[in-house]
Amino acid sequence: MLPSGLRASLLPFIAKLSTLLSASNEQAASQRMALIAFVIRIGSAALAFVSQVVLARMMGGFEYGIFVFVWVLMVLLGNLSCLGFHTAIIRFLPEYRAAGANDLVRGLTSTARRFALASAGSLAIVGIAALYLLRGMIENYYVIPVFLGLFLMPMIALGDVLDGTARANHWPVMALSPTFLIRPTLILAFMLAAVLGGAPHAAITAIAAALAATFVTTLVQYLAVTTRLRVRYATGPRTITFSPWMAVAFPIFLIEGVGYLLTNSDVIVVGIFLPPEKVAVYFAAAKTMALVHFVYFSVKAAAGPRFSAIIAEGDRVKLAAFAAETTRWTFWPALGVGLAVLAAGQFLLSLFGAAFAAGHVVMAILLAGILAKALVGPGEMLLMMAGHQKLCASLYAVTLAASIGLNLALIPHFGIEGAAIATASAMGVEALLLHIAVRRALGIVLFAFARPSLTTTNAEAQR
Repeated sequence: MLPSGLRASLLPFIAKLSTLLSASNEQAASQRMALIAFVIRIGSAALAFVSQVVLARMMGGFEYGIFVFVWVLMVLLGNLSCLGFHTAIIRFLPEYRAAGANDLVRGLTSTARRFALASAGSLAIVGIAALYLLRGMIENYYVIPVFLGLFLMPMIALGDVLDGTARANHWPVMALSPTFLIRPTLILAFMLAAVLGGAPHAAITAIAAALAATFVTTLVQYLAVTTRLRVRYATGPRTITFSPWMAVAFPIFLIEGVGYLLTNSDVIVVGIFLPPEKVAVYFAAAKTMALVHFVYFSVKAAAGPRFSAIIAEGDRVKLAAFAAETTRWTFWPALGVGLAVLAAGQFLLSLFGAAFAAGHVVMAILLAGILAKALVGPGEMLLMMAGHQKLCASLYAVTLAASIGLNLALIPHFGIEGAAIATASAMGVEALLLHIAVRRALGIVLFAFARPSLTTTNAEAQR
């Protein structure tokens, strides 16, 4: 039996959790999705960290640096090749489901898959041609890993579309576990099996393991999502309205593409200017600090469908309240987790190897940027779900320009610390622009320390 004082303290929490797990309304569904996404991201962050430590220990700094540069580049290109369709599904599918338009749901999901595969496959072919034409300008140790990595892109793109489809249907486990739990587990398992079988402890082996793991994971996810879609929406005719979907998807591509570049371009630029050993140290520091990112990701995964549903209802006061709530869901957990990770930073980095301890300063700098971004929560998701894709795209274009400019200016002079300063500064610029954009476009004050409110202009518009 628990002490009476502890039991009394826990009872309200248990009652709230019970209500959350059993309620059937949209808010409870969003909160459940956030909770499940949060749990998966905790497991994912721990798993990713352990797997990266093992890979770094197995390969050493030089080979590990080659692997992470190629892996980040291919995941980035695979995500971008969807051209926003993986997020457009989240925008349209809840609306179609509410209207009972199953033919549009079937058309949307099938079109998104085919488009992603075709787009990513075409980009991979262009990449192979570019690799051949520019072979004299690329370091020899990158050529074969990049060539193998290009075959990852179609499966990464398809996986992103399946993720978006599952999230739009409030299936968080099916959406997140393949990419964040199953794939990293298989990469590590295939790498260990290859090395034990006599393969070299090299980046080429790791990329081959990642290729096999990605194909297996995506095919299993495809079968699971397809089966569940057929149960929910049955088989029948498909209605395809490609132009309206693309009109929404492409601005989303610009927005999310820039956002994805913001979170990954630092590793790419470091890889261009600095040797693989430095890439390895920077990536280890960023990956360790990424333990904080799962807070933001979890809230964003749950908030998108909820934002879309509230906007469809036309209740702006309710939207402002939920938007403010998401900033608090994001900032306070990020602050707590971030300080804990930073305190343990030296120890965590030493697990990668003695040379990796140099990344502790990078961790501290990156945390400042992460917290700045957390102050406004998933503001870009709010703008996109409200139909302000073009505004958001312009905002992120400015942010990306600042990021690239700062990286190019600082990395040659300050190395990996310069990359961290550039990345953190870009996050601060992003947060400020999001706050201003949401306030002007929607009249919502998006800030973790602000009370839920609409600006005067917006309130008058509502009357």
